[in-house]
Amino acid sequence: MDSYVIEVPKQELQTGTLQANEMYRVALLSLPADTGSQQSAQKPQKEREPRTPPVEEGEQRTVDIEDLGDQGDGLARVERGFVVIAPDTEAGERVTVEITDVRANVAFAEVVERKSTYE
Repeated sequence: MDSYVIEVPKQELQTGTLQANEMYRVALLSLPADTGSQQSAQKPQKEREPRTPPVEEGEQRTVDIEDLGDQGDGLARVERGFVVIAPDTEAGERVTVEITDVRANVAFAEVVERKSTYE
């Protein structure tokens, strides 16, 4: 059986849900040739355009708190594994938050409303 090794950028281990030395399944998806994605996929990391955060200040989102951070604040993940930190929340809680501060790899939010688990 053939095997392949896929390199994962260190940033994904630091900001995402991947763990070093764990095994993961991956999907290889083709994109239409007119998107230019083939060219950007071949560029070295330095030349790629930086991704903008998937949230904006003032935006409200309903999120599920997945974990608690080192300071006890709730951690939720949105698109591309982007982390939203919400204080005064608990793991497993669903809340609507308002984004108050956005940085390159994390956003901070305040709870606007606590939701029922079934909403």
